[in-house]
Amino acid sequence: MTAQEPGHGPVHIVVLHRWRDQHARYTDYLDHEVCRVSYVTSELGRTSVPAEAAALIVVSATDSVAEAGAAVAELIGRFGPVRHLVALNEGDLDTAAEIREAFDLPGQRPQELARFRDKLTMVTLVDRAGIPVPAYADADNRVSVEEFAARHGWPVVLKPRRGTASRGVTLLRGPDDLDAPSLFTDSPGEARIVQSFVADPVFHVDGLWTGTELGPWYASRYLNNCREFNEGTYLGSVEVDEPALRSPLARFTAAVADALGEGKPWVFHLEVFVGTGSDGAPVLTFLEAGARVGGAEIPFVWREVHGLDLMAAAVDVQVDRPPAVPVVPAVVAGGTAGWLLLPVPVPPPCRVVEVGHVQASSPESDGPYAWAVPERGTVIPRTGGYEHVAARFRFRGDSSHDVEAAIKKITATFSIRCDVVPG
Repeated sequence: MTAQEPGHGPVHIVVLHRWRDQHARYTDYLDHEVCRVSYVTSELGRTSVPAEAAALIVVSATDSVAEAGAAVAELIGRFGPVRHLVALNEGDLDTAAEIREAFDLPGQRPQELARFRDKLTMVTLVDRAGIPVPAYADADNRVSVEEFAARHGWPVVLKPRRGTASRGVTLLRGPDDLDAPSLFTDSPGEARIVQSFVADPVFHVDGLWTGTELGPWYASRYLNNCREFNEGTYLGSVEVDEPALRSPLARFTAAVADALGEGKPWVFHLEVFVGTGSDGAPVLTFLEAGARVGGAEIPFVWREVHGLDLMAAAVDVQVDRPPAVPVVPAVVAGGTAGWLLLPVPVPPPCRVVEVGHVQASSPESDGPYAWAVPERGTVIPRTGGYEHVAARFRFRGDSSHDVEAAIKKITATFSIRCDVVPG
């Protein structure tokens, strides 16, 4: 990528940005002095836009193609053609793809992105590669779900073909659950997929596929799951340190990354069911995968515990640079990471009225090493994703067991009380 655009001065890069916290360190990835880097952001995200930004336009929602597209057009009018459009948040990937197509920009367009965003397309490609997947089918209406269950049995899982943060994922235990009045009416016309329910624990694997092999990667086990978090239960994650499980997970991850990658590098957040066979060996089944850095505290623990910035690789891919493939550090004391999210106790928007005390990690304690806990009086907004929750914690320890124990201690002792904000 050159620093000058022929006839138009410095290269112009636009970033779609919505995080309030420092999930991404844009000035580490893009030279804001050499290039013109402008930002389209939400009101919540504007405070974390770098001071070095060439310009900043605030929109009501970065996933609005109309608003974000109009902002990009305005920035083109100010600074000239856009060389690259960067979008790192899962909720902005579709918007970025449509804007790239509308303005004829390089990078993922809707058709290329479909295998990572359309769950039916995704699971079909993985299935064709010979990788185990739950039984699945398109689900247009009640009849299609009933026919699927007649073939494969109950329970089944119904979910949007395009969705983020487990939005709209519904477990149907039997035909009576199809009578729920909002099942097909909350989002009329939304495409859905139905799958057989898998009771095995869910793990997530995060890392980089170079186009031919695995780069740095870490596997983690969820404590509870994303669907349960949406229903009011905490969501935790602990990295896997057992070699007997890491080896099959590495082979499985490489197979999935190859099946979906089309020979190109991509940063992945893969979710996989991990069961146990009759011989005691792990049984792995594909759940879903995203072409982006994992959410929640994943980018933070990668930087803070492992010394690796997966967001840097994601930006490299989007601006057509070969992603850096650092050597994963050897296992060291305190090198196992984990994180915890606590849900808001009442529907947002809500105001924090009481917050419990957090004991920091020390040689004498097993607490978190970092956290984001709102102060009294803070209003937690009504917005999607895992940033604006009741509290976020990050952990490090010598083993998965130690990290899980520290997480469970917080879930048992930390408290927060909120009041609904009227209107």
